[in-house]
Amino acid sequence: MKKKFAHVYQFKITLKGSKPPIWRRIQVPETYTFWDLHVAIQNAMGWGGGHLHAFEMRHPVTGERMTIKTIYEDDLFLRQEVISEHVQKIANWFSMENRVANYIYDFGDGWEHRIELEKILPRDENIEYPICIAGKRACPPEDCGGIWGYKEFLEAIRDPEHENHEELLEWVGGEFDPEAFDPKKVYFEDPDERRKYELDE
Repeated sequence: MKKKFAHVYQFKITLKGSKPPIWRRIQVPETYTFWDLHVAIQNAMGWGGGHLHAFEMRHPVTGERMTIKTIYEDDLFLRQEVISEHVQKIANWFSMENRVANYIYDFGDGWEHRIELEKILPRDENIEYPICIAGKRACPPEDCGGIWGYKEFLEAIRDPEHENHEELLEWVGGEFDPEAFDPKKVYFEDPDERRKYELDE
């Protein structure tokens, strides 16, 4: 890990509107920025990261609801009050008194996640962070139309008589198990390397 740290933040990330719930439990270093947390959420959930995203969270001092994201030129022209996720540390925002944030991925499909800080724990020197320690159910396929589109997708692949059954199965790679998730198989990217890669694109 790039920086020394003494504590880790344990978050539960739940995909809003998913029934039964799709969720992950991760532990990340206290030194993480919101960008670093974004990459960890993407990796833990199973998203590809090809769409825009943003965090919404109450300011720990003013209580005002703020947007934290990558700042683009359009944000400056529109004079939106946006805070850069690359410089804001999660430790300056999350606390046991300010535990919840909203994370939106893909503004078209509108995948909304509830992020809840569950615990602040001492670092275990035997663990390599970040780590996914639990979770349930597969991440929906990207570009399937949001939570409602995902429900229609599941109905189609479960019904061999559905008019879109074969087409959607082929689109998703031949098979899809909505119950499949193994936290041990989660691979976390280096958020700094991920940022360099995206800047180079």
